[in-house]
Amino acid sequence: MLALSDSNGSKLPSNGESALDALSPAAIAPPGRRKLFGRAFYESIGSPKMVLAPMVDQSEFAWRVLTRSYMTPERSQDLLAYTPMLHSRMFVETPKFRDNHFQPIRSGLASLPTITDSSASDIYLDGNPTIDRPLLVQFCSNSPNNLLEAAKYVQPFCDAVDLNLGCPQGIARKGHYGAFLQEDWDLVYKLVNTLHKNLDVPVTAKMRILETKEKTLEYANTIVSAGASILTVHGRHRDQKSHNTGLADWSVIRYLRENLPPDTVLFANGNILRHEDIARCLEATGADGVMSAEGNLCDPTIFAGPPAVGTEGREYWRGRDGRGGYRMDAVFRRYMDILYTYVLEEPLPARQPLFLPSDNASNNVDLSNGQEETDGQPPAKKQKRENSSKQTKTTSPNLLSMQAHLFHLLRPLVSKHHDVRDALARSRAGDVAAFENVLHLVEKAVKDGLLDYENHPEKYEETAVVPDEQKKEEGLSDESSLATVRACKRPWWVCQPYVRPLPREALEKGSLTLSKKEKKRLEEEQQLVRKASLKPEGKVDTEKTESSQELVGIPKDGLVCG
Repeated sequence: MLALSDSNGSKLPSNGESALDALSPAAIAPPGRRKLFGRAFYESIGSPKMVLAPMVDQSEFAWRVLTRSYMTPERSQDLLAYTPMLHSRMFVETPKFRDNHFQPIRSGLASLPTITDSSASDIYLDGNPTIDRPLLVQFCSNSPNNLLEAAKYVQPFCDAVDLNLGCPQGIARKGHYGAFLQEDWDLVYKLVNTLHKNLDVPVTAKMRILETKEKTLEYANTIVSAGASILTVHGRHRDQKSHNTGLADWSVIRYLRENLPPDTVLFANGNILRHEDIARCLEATGADGVMSAEGNLCDPTIFAGPPAVGTEGREYWRGRDGRGGYRMDAVFRRYMDILYTYVLEEPLPARQPLFLPSDNASNNVDLSNGQEETDGQPPAKKQKRENSSKQTKTTSPNLLSMQAHLFHLLRPLVSKHHDVRDALARSRAGDVAAFENVLHLVEKAVKDGLLDYENHPEKYEETAVVPDEQKKEEGLSDESSLATVRACKRPWWVCQPYVRPLPREALEKGSLTLSKKEKKRLEEEQQLVRKASLKPEGKVDTEKTESSQELVGIPKDGLVCG
């Protein structure tokens, strides 16, 4: 067995003992299985408290397995994962689209699958019952018939089918799906109810909050009454995206928890930066589970607690002040190992142990791995020429997502080490040798960082958490991104969240601009506010005059991912 972690005991099988060969027909749910609903269904999949969000082209099989690999075997069912969002019409009409985006069996999904005893050996990646469950498959749709037909292709390989009612992007507006179905409740009801009545597995849904708590509750009740077994609520409005992401409103989710039927299974989404935020969110919202999206992209170990002091091994770094996190080179290497094992089905390359400053000088880790220094360039031209004939255009979603994942993961490192950034930018999907070269550069950079910390720890401890009692003295506030950045930041070689600036900060910096419509509304509201705040003597009551940011709907406080 290949131990992919030396700190928490989680393991993945090696090529010599493939989990795919060990599948038994009993592990695959037959079409006639008894369908559960609501909380009974939730309990049947282990009542998971942590949820890996559906993300377009970013929650594919390899990333899900990487995230799951940090969970101990005892806690494996604590994590529920979603596939990337799939377009129901394209999934139904285009076999190539199906095979390029969902790969549960080697023979593909040319026709509606039927799971029989003889097909157990055909099980491949998505929904693999030994390594990729529990799993929900998410679709976007505006056609009940298309949605049902698409769902029938995937129902043998998942635990439930989810309807996306939260995508806020322009393409969703153009295609009339996601959050842009909020105005068509009858259609939303039909979409959910059609799956509820006709699928062998439950249906779930993910939505965003509306303009008021009351309206959000009414919308949520519509979805639940249609047959949704789990309702995920992203605590942001539809227009909260990009530089205007802002703070997710947990109070609305709490309101739903207190007013929806008590047996409703509710997941909360938004504001999950670190592992500690999961417990905070559960307590604040009363939700059954907490979903993370961008927080997971920046740190796929977000659902795993830190190892005990003294058991860090080579994968986890802990500073003198006790704070730490999983090393980027370790997570990157584990990600590559998963791709080799399950997607490429190739032997793992020979590698030296990850570097530790405590390694004896005589036995110092050689990070060259037999490669020549390339100064950020892809592998030597000769090697590139030898491999070029083997490189073909890949359609694997797991290989197509690699570059985007690594830019998220390595964001603090590549901002400092431009050779790594440039090498990663030149790496193309399917060119595994190029990504191995990036890994080599990352390992070298992390080694240099660890040695620098040993010699100059004070350089890195400037980012220590600011105690609450010191915030006032230093002019910090939870209404500023500064306090959040200081609390979350770790040395650049450690996985850490990306803290988005507040919308009002983005507005001040010029990265967020107001549309003509917003400017006009702002001017009108400013006039109303000024008229309402005029005192008898004609003076303006500035305490009642809101800032321009608040008038255009930008919150005064909060930020974060997810």
